[in-house]
Amino acid sequence: MFYGYIIVALALLILSINAGALFSFSVFFAPLQHEFGWSRAVTSGVFSAFMVAQGAFSILGGRLNDRFGPRVILTIGGLMFGAGFMLVSRVTAVWQIYVLYGLVMAAGASSMPVPLMSTVARWFRARRGMMTGIVMSGVGIGMMFMPPFASWLIQTLSWRSSFVIVGLLQTVVVLACAQFMRRDPHMMGLHPFGGDIVVSGQPHAGSTGLLFTEAMRTRQTWLLAAAFVGFGFAVHTMSAHAVVYAMGLGLSPTRAATVMTAIGGVGILGRVGVGSLADRLGAKRLLVILFGLVSLSLLWVSANTQQWGVFAFAVVFGFAFGGIAPLYSHMVAELFGLRAHGAILGIIGFSIGLGSAVGPVFTGYVYDVVGSYTIPFIVCGVAAAISALLVLFVKPLPDRPQEPVPVDEGLTRRPPEPPFIPTM
Repeated sequence: MFYGYIIVALALLILSINAGALFSFSVFFAPLQHEFGWSRAVTSGVFSAFMVAQGAFSILGGRLNDRFGPRVILTIGGLMFGAGFMLVSRVTAVWQIYVLYGLVMAAGASSMPVPLMSTVARWFRARRGMMTGIVMSGVGIGMMFMPPFASWLIQTLSWRSSFVIVGLLQTVVVLACAQFMRRDPHMMGLHPFGGDIVVSGQPHAGSTGLLFTEAMRTRQTWLLAAAFVGFGFAVHTMSAHAVVYAMGLGLSPTRAATVMTAIGGVGILGRVGVGSLADRLGAKRLLVILFGLVSLSLLWVSANTQQWGVFAFAVVFGFAFGGIAPLYSHMVAELFGLRAHGAILGIIGFSIGLGSAVGPVFTGYVYDVVGSYTIPFIVCGVAAAISALLVLFVKPLPDRPQEPVPVDEGLTRRPPEPPFIPTM
């Protein structure tokens, strides 16, 4: 069996447990408010601090992955994220949780989404979109299972004990999986799925494309970065406020947590389905369509007053949110190649973090002032629409010939791959 599929399976498991722990914050939102009496702006600011710091650290995480590979940085990052999560159980003041989320956990989490997507892109030329979509479906899987599990723990034990249990589970899973990760197939004498065969044992990454400094001088990089600021603003506002918004419509805490489950479950379909389409249609047109769906769903939910409406929103929003997730890795590879893929992806991650820092806090502040989510949800919908327009202006680089699209191995005859024994 091609070892790239093992990479995909391990990355899927890592991202599931990490994203599940992260998006459980929406479940911890109300207990933290009740315990300390914080406003919604202050409480949601914890998530915002995490997102912007993780985005900044993702640039470093992507560059380290380009150079050293995922095993070392996943091991260190998994320890930091898990330790930070468990230490939150001991907080007594707001500055402590800001330090843990915004520094320790953010640095640890930066070792996961960007390095994992970049690693999968190196292992697959054909089916790259599909494999990235499968890995990113881990976000949906984590959102389906971890928030309800955390909600059950909170009601059974306490919010402090729940932080410890979830953090410990995350640490064990990430550290175990990290030991089997490899940056690219050439480190094992293999070649990418759908790529050219290379001489066994050659110590190079086999990557082509722009250098990081070259990519930073292009208009395309900054258009993408600006588009994903809007993405972070819109979608992570819902990540932080979806459960408390649903509770405001009269849903119980347990049932309100299933809104995140619905978003995550439908998001799996979006990630895998749209990722597969990207291999055939390219990432750009799909990004425009999905940003449009995110915008329309947010504008619609801003006027919703019915309990069933929040679940209808979750279906559309979850599919679009899920579909966008694997596309930016695919689009970076299409535009710039793989030489500095992780570092460029880190720039996109930082842009998402900037939007994510502003969106939840802005939404919490407006709710504290006017007592309604209508205005901030409308602003989120407009931000997503602007992101769609920005993506429309991203054109292929004129001075870089586009790589030919590889033919899917399942549709053509190829010489059999040489047998190998994975080295640990």
